[in-house]
Amino acid sequence: MRSCSSLCVYLSALASLCYAKSNISEQLSSAQILPNAFKPPEVFKNVNLVRNVNLEKSYPRETINVVIENVDSNPQSEYYLPFEPGMIERIGSLEVRDKKNPEGALFKVETAEYDPYSPTEFYLIHLPAPLPSKAQQTLSISYNLLSALSPLPTSIAQTEKQYLKYKFSAYSPSAYPTDNQKTKLKFPSSDVPDYSILESKDDGASVDPEVQGSSITYGPYENIPAGSSFPVNVRYEFTKPLLHTTQLKRDIYISHWGGALMVEELYNPLKNLGAKLKEHFSRVEYQRAAYYSPPSVALKELKFPLKSGSFDAYVVDDIGNVSTTHWRSGAREAMLELRPRYPIFGDWRYKFQIGWNADLKDYLRKVGGDRFVLKVPFIEGPKANEGLAYERVEVRVILPEGATNVDFSTDIPILTNSTTLYRSYMDTIGRTTLTLVAQNVVDSLRDSDLYITYDYPWTAGFRKPMTIFTGLVAVFGVVWAFGQLDTSIGKKKN
Repeated sequence: MRSCSSLCVYLSALASLCYAKSNISEQLSSAQILPNAFKPPEVFKNVNLVRNVNLEKSYPRETINVVIENVDSNPQSEYYLPFEPGMIERIGSLEVRDKKNPEGALFKVETAEYDPYSPTEFYLIHLPAPLPSKAQQTLSISYNLLSALSPLPTSIAQTEKQYLKYKFSAYSPSAYPTDNQKTKLKFPSSDVPDYSILESKDDGASVDPEVQGSSITYGPYENIPAGSSFPVNVRYEFTKPLLHTTQLKRDIYISHWGGALMVEELYNPLKNLGAKLKEHFSRVEYQRAAYYSPPSVALKELKFPLKSGSFDAYVVDDIGNVSTTHWRSGAREAMLELRPRYPIFGDWRYKFQIGWNADLKDYLRKVGGDRFVLKVPFIEGPKANEGLAYERVEVRVILPEGATNVDFSTDIPILTNSTTLYRSYMDTIGRTTLTLVAQNVVDSLRDSDLYITYDYPWTAGFRKPMTIFTGLVAVFGVVWAFGQLDTSIGKKKN
C-alpha cells in the first residue's frame, strides 16, 4: 500500500513537468540560415511608402505604410524587411497587418538567422496568401526601437533643458526598389534646433526637409534603389526622464483555497538614460524648483494604475518599506503612487519591489468540468507620459498545487516559455509554475492580456488541508508516543 502511494505521487510529479504547450505568440526565429552575401530576390517593388516616426516618448515608434506590388511572374508570399546590424535585438512589438483591414489578424513575422558577419539583418514577413503577379497589397508595419536616443550634450545643469539626438536614414530601409517614399517625424514640441538639411528638391523651390510646427518631413523621394541609405540626424528638446528597466520580474500567485491572487513586481533596476548632472546634486536648488515645477529630467513620482478591488499594496527597496507612497482604491480603478527616496536624474538608478492582493474571482472563471481560464495583464507597470521601456520581462504564474494541462495565449511575442515546480510551505509535490520571458516590451502594452487555461480537479483542493491535518496528527502522535515512555530512574514500585 505504501509503495502504491509513493508511485502515485511520483507519477503526479512527472505529469506536472510535461504539459507546456505552444501558444499564438511564436518565438521570433527561423530555421533558414542566410549566407553572408544574401540578397533577397527582387520579386516585389514598393509603389508608395510613407514612414512615420513618433519621438514623443522615451523610445521611437516607427510605422511604415507601404503599397507593395508583385513584379515576378509567379505568386509570392515572403517579404523581407532589412535592418542594420545590431538593430533587431533592440526592436520590440513588431506588428504587420493589412492596412485596409486593421481589425484583421496579424501577419506571421520571424527573424531570419543570419551569418554573424553579414552587414544586414532581416525580418521575414509571411503574407497570409500568396500575392499574384502584378497584384498589390498595402502593409502596415509598426515597431518600437529601444536604446535609440542619446542625450546631447551628455551632461547638463540640474535645471537645464535636455536635448536628444536621433540618428536614422532618410530612406526607409527596404530590400526592394521604391517608386515613391517620404519620412515624417513627430516631436514632443517645436524646439528642434538641429536637423540634417539635404539638397534642394527637383523643383529647386523647396528645401528638404519640410518643417511644420512640431513635425519634419524628409522627401518625397522617387525611384530609390533597393538597400539605399542616407544617414541623417535630428536633435530636439525632451526635458523628461528616459525611463528604462533592465529586468522586470513579475510573480503572480494563484490560490483557489484562499480565493486570492497575489502579485509581486521587482524592478531590477529602473534607471534614467537621460543626460548626467554636470555638477553635484543640490538639494536646496531642487527644493526651490519644486515651488514653480519647471520641466525636469529627474523622475520624481511613479503612478501604478491597478484594477479596482486591489488591496494591501506595498513598496519596498533595499533599505526597507518605502513610506513615501500613497494608495487609494476607487470604484473604477486603484492607484498606487510612489515617490522614490531620491529624485532619479540621468544615469541614476533605483531598485524596488511592489506588491498587492486581489480577489481571484475577478480574474478566474470555470469553463466546464475541471477546466479554468485565468486572465491577467501581462505587465502592470507605471503609466508615464514619457513612456517606459523594459529590456527583459520575466512573468511567473504560480498555479495551485495539482494543476495540470497548462496552456497559455498572449499577443506579446514570447522569447522562451517553460513549466516547472515551485515548492513552498506545506506543499507535497510542488506548485505548477509557468514562466514566460519577453524582451523589448514597452508600457503601451499594458492592455495586453495573458490567458492561461489549466485543469484543477476538486479533489486537489483538499491536498493542503489534508497535508496540514496529517502533519498535526503526526505531531500529536509523536508527542503521545513519547508520553508513554517510562523515563523514571530505579525500580518501578508494585
